[in-house]
Amino acid sequence: MATFAIIGAGFSGTLLALHLLRRTPTRVRVVLIERQNRFAQGPAYATGNPSHLLNVPAGRMSAFHDRPEDFFEWLARQPDAPADFGPGSFAPRRQFGAYIRQLLHEELKRPGAAGRLELVRGDVAAIEAEPHGPLSLCVGTERRIEADLAVLAIGNFPPEPPTIADHAFFDTPLYRPDPWAGDALGGLDPDAAVLLIGTGLTMVDTVTSLEDAGHRGAIHALSRRGLTPRCHAAAARPPLRPGAAIPDHLTDCVKMLRAEARRAVREGSTWQAALDELRPFGRDLWQNLSVEDRSRFLRHLRPWWDVHRHRLAPEVSRRIDAAGARGQLTVHAGRIDSILAGDDGATVTYRPRGTGEQKTLRVARVVNCAGPACDFDRIPHPLVRRLLSDGMVRPDPHRLGLDVTPSGALKDRRGAISRQLFAVGPVTRGAFWEMTAVPDIRRQCELLAAQLAMLV
Repeated sequence: MATFAIIGAGFSGTLLALHLLRRTPTRVRVVLIERQNRFAQGPAYATGNPSHLLNVPAGRMSAFHDRPEDFFEWLARQPDAPADFGPGSFAPRRQFGAYIRQLLHEELKRPGAAGRLELVRGDVAAIEAEPHGPLSLCVGTERRIEADLAVLAIGNFPPEPPTIADHAFFDTPLYRPDPWAGDALGGLDPDAAVLLIGTGLTMVDTVTSLEDAGHRGAIHALSRRGLTPRCHAAAARPPLRPGAAIPDHLTDCVKMLRAEARRAVREGSTWQAALDELRPFGRDLWQNLSVEDRSRFLRHLRPWWDVHRHRLAPEVSRRIDAAGARGQLTVHAGRIDSILAGDDGATVTYRPRGTGEQKTLRVARVVNCAGPACDFDRIPHPLVRRLLSDGMVRPDPHRLGLDVTPSGALKDRRGAISRQLFAVGPVTRGAFWEMTAVPDIRRQCELLAAQLAMLV
């Protein structure tokens, strides 16, 4: 019996396991390994806050391409399903996590599944490879699992701290490096001022959590450009006609996208719908750009793309707008110079964008909401460090993740293509770029499962 090991049982790893079991013969065994206490529930979907909504409508959140309404139909069967909930509605993220967990549990109980899927709780510290032999996964200090193939599905990592002269502040209790940690907002005076580093989707979730906890104090959010996520359009119909061909140069792509957005509005649609029309071609668009154009995009356009592409549910957007309108939430554009800890809080000095002046903020806590770290040269994850040290993997050229082929095979230090090590999910964003939203990861899992099935 061939063994496929998947390291990481968040959304990406669990979904890949489900698709592998659907596509591979019964002689293939799938071992799903998770270092945390929960399977099928990454940090984004482990939130217990019902106000943390999905950023994609329920009708597009199925785990299976050939069952497009699966998640929505599952929601409709839940005892607490709202009567007016439709495919265009935005469900709480915790419900999507429950949906994925149920799919995994159903697979474990399915007739004929005995022995095909094994869940292993443990931390893979190293992967050892011998020429022409199986991989050996070192789990914890005592267990070894032999596998013919292994897939890294290690998800996102907490954000990196900002660059400041004195890093001593990051060791104080005034700083929270991971906004998803249980103590990120715990023990905070409801009237105290808070600084959130970053103004993207994680900032939005943290503001929502603060509000739901009854926080009354000022909330400051700071990023280089001060851009915040845009809102989904309500029931926008797609453009009437197909869009223009997608150019292979960045400048021409931007011009084309702007022209398509204007055309969509003229035809009674929205810029959001025009951008969504590009979703099926996002991977091709990224891979069609030159290395130089990709670098230019990351330097100059990435923040703009992120806030337009990864949008908010309308009800969440209204909450954020209301927090700004009443003066509780203030968004700043600038660069942090220093953060100093004092007896009564932190003093944050920053330079507003486009000026030479300095300003200060006095806050009781600083929470890093800057988005996931992706430069694997600096990520302290033990398995990542070991794989890099052993030369079995390497960072991609743009430092967005690990270097993989279009089929998901990892490349080693010299650029050689592995025939046993693969990757899926956010760690592959350097090759595919759009590896954040569920529809994109679902497509990748389906393609990778089909690819791996051909190897047995």
